[in-house]
Amino acid sequence: MTGGTGLLGGSIVERLLADGRSVKTLVRSDEAARKLGGRGAEPVRGDVLDAAQLPAAMRGCDVVYHAAGANALCVRDPRPLFEVNVQGSRNVVEAAAAAGARRVVYTSSAAVLGEACGKVGTETSPHRGWFLSSYERSKYEAEQAVLAAARETELEVVCVNPASVQGPGRATGSTKLLLDYLNGRLKVIVDSTLSLVDIADCTDGHLLAEVRGEAGERYILSGATLTVREAVELLNRLTGMERSPRAMPPAVAKAAALAVETAARLRRTRPRVCRDLVRTALHGHAYDGSKATRELGLSYTPLEETVRRTLEWFEEQGFVRARSEPRAPAR
Repeated sequence: MTGGTGLLGGSIVERLLADGRSVKTLVRSDEAARKLGGRGAEPVRGDVLDAAQLPAAMRGCDVVYHAAGANALCVRDPRPLFEVNVQGSRNVVEAAAAAGARRVVYTSSAAVLGEACGKVGTETSPHRGWFLSSYERSKYEAEQAVLAAARETELEVVCVNPASVQGPGRATGSTKLLLDYLNGRLKVIVDSTLSLVDIADCTDGHLLAEVRGEAGERYILSGATLTVREAVELLNRLTGMERSPRAMPPAVAKAAALAVETAARLRRTRPRVCRDLVRTALHGHAYDGSKATRELGLSYTPLEETVRRTLEWFEEQGFVRARSEPRAPAR
């Protein structure tokens, strides 16, 4: 298992151990080794960028789950995204083949589909031919590198392409916007569409891909699609809030992103908002996760249940202020 200290990787490790599997986890620090070793996994020191070291770390493994990766927008230097996501992923596949593994389950991303604006992305969507962000491009090139390495080594590789992974345990990335809204700091939004998958369903999808996935195939994991406005209405209903953030016109959003990005560059800091982020938000994403249901047997958690569990976890962790009682349903 690579990426075992992350949200998804950690969840997969827990499920594999609960199923009685023996799990080796690639770690880069003593802290990670203690954390994963304490759960019952066998920590093995290594790095996806150290190609020479990886085969020994994987020796004896029948299946390799590759969930390690760099996931970030608004970065000053995008080169690490490509080093980790592209070269690191190719290293993992080549090392798995050299170590005698039977199959690699690769955590790709639904973002690699590159569906046109307003279209629903499927496993066979034609790519629009350009990229919304450096991150999206790095994951696209990474998947291409993984599949090429699979063909060269004749190793079984199954690609799992999650939409935005949400649920208890996540408080970074796009979830920061959700926390800002819940804490009253988000006053404006961008009208958009987004697709989500519950962390538990994403974990299930990976394990099912190991057993039932066809080598060389993609499987989108996406349990719900909604607009930002619909998301706000759902949050208001579940929390009892009555907030109504303003929608920012696209031209204003783009200009603001450029201004923030320029100021951050002058200060040599990382901007919280940038053109990649706004471009991605304005484009929006809608993904069809039905192939995973048909071919893998994956069942998706209802969106409201995912949001309720997430809100409860936020409160337990102290990430949100005490909320009022939800409004009673209208009669």
